[in-house]
Amino acid sequence: MSTGPQPDTSPGAVPQGVPAPHAGAPIPAQHMPPQPAVPQHPAPPQPVPAHLIPAQPGPAGVPGPYPPVPAGPYPPVPAGHLPGPFPPAAPPQQPWPPQVPPQPVPMAHPLVPHPASAVPVPPAARPSGGGWRRVLRFNTVLAVLLAVLIGMVAWQNVRIGELSTALDSADRRLTELQQKDGGRLTDAESRLGALEKEVGGAFNVEKLAAAVLPSVFRVEAGPFTGTAFAVGPKASDGGTNLFTNFHVVESVYKDGGRTVKITRDGQRFDAKIVRVNKLRDVAQLHTTAKFTGLTVAKTPAKPGQQIIAVGAPLGLTDTVTSGVISAIRESGYEEGPMVQFDAAINPGNSGGPVINGQQEVVGITVAGYLNAEGLGLAIPIADACKLFTVC
Repeated sequence: MSTGPQPDTSPGAVPQGVPAPHAGAPIPAQHMPPQPAVPQHPAPPQPVPAHLIPAQPGPAGVPGPYPPVPAGPYPPVPAGHLPGPFPPAAPPQQPWPPQVPPQPVPMAHPLVPHPASAVPVPPAARPSGGGWRRVLRFNTVLAVLLAVLIGMVAWQNVRIGELSTALDSADRRLTELQQKDGGRLTDAESRLGALEKEVGGAFNVEKLAAAVLPSVFRVEAGPFTGTAFAVGPKASDGGTNLFTNFHVVESVYKDGGRTVKITRDGQRFDAKIVRVNKLRDVAQLHTTAKFTGLTVAKTPAKPGQQIIAVGAPLGLTDTVTSGVISAIRESGYEEGPMVQFDAAINPGNSGGPVINGQQEVVGITVAGYLNAEGLGLAIPIADACKLFTVC
């Protein structure tokens, strides 16, 4: 069965029943209805009934009718799809003067021209009244902050100046105080030195005894015992020189003997009688053993001076008694001046040293009065040093 051509529903086709536009005539813009969405799976083809499309009236001024459309059959057209391209229509059987060839009509929907979009201007380049106000507020706040900062800096500078002035004043005050304190400190140091000297010069029996005892010995000369002490620097042979009384070694010396024994810390040493002076009751001894000699006072003893007497009374070694110089006697036990002191002495102290507070020898104990208390006599050390050049 033949069917006529299907109406052309593709974009740009002339709808049926609408007269074709005249050549050169303006084509009015038409609103194109929205096309239905194409389904994902096409529907099965449906047969199109065959019929003749009657002749359509032509455009104004164009005679008709048009010749009938040749009969089908046409292939089935799936729903939603338009066939194409169509075969050219058969020429009319009879010429139709004046024949106007059909003109292609563009069916694209014309777009309404839009005005050119204005280029946006950045807010900074196009400030509005509100923008100017914001800028003004920001500048005002910035100016206030700068003013506050400047004020704080100025206040700090003022405070720093005040503190610097106060510090300078404190430094000057401190310098003055240091100068005053320096003077006071110097004063105090002078007084302290004087006190130390005074304390150092204070009479200390314990200190004196510890210093002199190692140089004091017990002498054994025949049936008699007495005391001797090392004096002066070392002897020429490296030994030690000693002083004692002549009456201590007298029995040995008169018998022709020249050697006696001296004892120190339980040890006995030989000592040779070098020289004697019977008038002043002084004898010089020498031993090859090495001991430290005591220092001799350069100034004579004076009454009231504190002294200690060291010896071996009754053979008891390392005996120390203390007292003062009672007087200086121009004549006494022997020819010449004598030093009187009140330190206790007994037989055996003869030949022992009398020591002042400076650990110096001021005399050689020579005698004591038996029936009296605190009455002893000593030979001035200066006289002994004049007789024997060992001091």
